[in-house]
Amino acid sequence: MIVWCGLLDTLDGMVARLLKATSNFGAEFDSMSDLISFGVAPSVLVLNAGIEIGGVEVESGQFWVLAASCGAFTLAGAMRLARFNLDTSKPRTGWFAGIPITVAGGGLLSSLILVLLHHEAIATGMPLQLYLPVLMFVFALLMISRLRFPKMTIRKSRFINVFQFANLALIFYCGVTRRYPEYLFGIGVFSLVAGIIAGRITRDAELDQE
Repeated sequence: MIVWCGLLDTLDGMVARLLKATSNFGAEFDSMSDLISFGVAPSVLVLNAGIEIGGVEVESGQFWVLAASCGAFTLAGAMRLARFNLDTSKPRTGWFAGIPITVAGGGLLSSLILVLLHHEAIATGMPLQLYLPVLMFVFALLMISRLRFPKMTIRKSRFINVFQFANLALIFYCGVTRRYPEYLFGIGVFSLVAGIIAGRITRDAELDQE
């Protein structure tokens, strides 16, 4: 369901603009929906995955560390969305400030849990009680950071545009059919790493021009 929320999130803004139905209320309501879908829901999912898959015992020290990391992720997501709403009053650019909550919660965390469920042997052999809290804290920091991260928008490069839309079509196929979670996770990791690198390179290039 979180994956499907991510798919619908790519459409709601487009539909609103096509219908000329954008409003301040819609922007705030969209942010609240994003917080629930990609902040609260993934945190609950990871907490339960730690218990059911990672063997974390409820009310143990590991449980409270995992719960704290999930709380930090949700709080960072709320701060990230609040900052995004403030930035919408400025002229639009092709870059986000910080990793979007849709990428962290909607793309990576949900697909990661799907991969772990599909590959139980791998999941049981990993120290998830350690990895999951670290992952949640890292994502929380990435969301509230000032790292430049590219938006999915029309670019000057035809190759980049074709790559974006081809992968978007594949993501919709995997999400709707609930198949190949490995691809969803892989493209999520690729987008995260490539986005951070692209943001850094373009930032350095702009500073050199100045």
